[in-house]
Amino acid sequence: MAYPSIVSTGFYAPERIVTNDYFNELYGKDVDSFLREKRNIYTRHFMSEEQTTSDLVVESAKKALSKAGITANDLDLIITSTDTPDYLSPSTSSVIQYKLGAKNAGTFDINSACAGFVTALDMAGKYVQADTQYKYILVSGAYGMTKYLNYDDYKIATLFADGAGSVVVKAVEDKNHFLTSKLFTDGQYHDYMGIYAGGTKTPITHEVVEQKGHLLNFAKKIPLETNSTHWPRLTNVLLDRLQKKPEDINHFFMTQINIGTINEALDILGLPRSKSHNIMDRYGYTGSACIPMAMADAEEQGMLKRGDLVFLLGSGGGVSMAAMAIEWGYDS
Repeated sequence: MAYPSIVSTGFYAPERIVTNDYFNELYGKDVDSFLREKRNIYTRHFMSEEQTTSDLVVESAKKALSKAGITANDLDLIITSTDTPDYLSPSTSSVIQYKLGAKNAGTFDINSACAGFVTALDMAGKYVQADTQYKYILVSGAYGMTKYLNYDDYKIATLFADGAGSVVVKAVEDKNHFLTSKLFTDGQYHDYMGIYAGGTKTPITHEVVEQKGHLLNFAKKIPLETNSTHWPRLTNVLLDRLQKKPEDINHFFMTQINIGTINEALDILGLPRSKSHNIMDRYGYTGSACIPMAMADAEEQGMLKRGDLVFLLGSGGGVSMAAMAIEWGYDS
């Protein structure tokens, strides 16, 4: 029997660093104070005009492959989570396969917005358990949202950034390191936040572009308590299955759009806020990339130890959520 385990991580943020002062000057007002105090965002990284989402993934994937001690040719499958793909079709994963030279890997994309990486990781684990041909799977979360920002809305444009994070999932024999998971969607909010042009509902037209309908749109306000309600609930669902208590969890990696909801969720669980490793202070909000980027950052800092109980909590438009409990398989 083969079981899944994460054996390496890698992340990449583009070279251009954008500080809060940039937005102070752009809008002629103090947005820095709000971003620091309410969102814990100080700087973020923007991709260049020439870069694409696949470029970001390739750089993060190279790091993960190197740490795993394998080459792209060893990959059996590439799963990419993004809602900012290179193209509407074909898949961004196929572009990544070509750029990496991963000639033996099958590919596909998934899109459950910012819950996508956790969903993709869960899928990779199930592939390993269901079919022995899958020895190495590259799972990536990627975000190139700065190319879709509407700068007329400073409350939104100042939050978002670009980046990618990747992990290599390996089939191992010792134990199942992917302990349990839970997906949740509340589809009544599907038209509250997203990029709504470009599909069959609203094809791109000159009129749509003139009205900036092809850009990220927060059409309605999702209730502020959504994440702080469902993250503790989903955490307890997984804990009940594992017969564990909240204090048994060593690390949380959560969607990094609002430090307030992260802190509130931990407060509800009765846990110290230090249990969550946060990176939005340096990288802004990177959507489906933020959880693997935070994992890779924690690994680089030597924070993750073999046997640690790690909870991943992803949340995105839809509203889609994904929760996953894993046992860390090696000392970082």
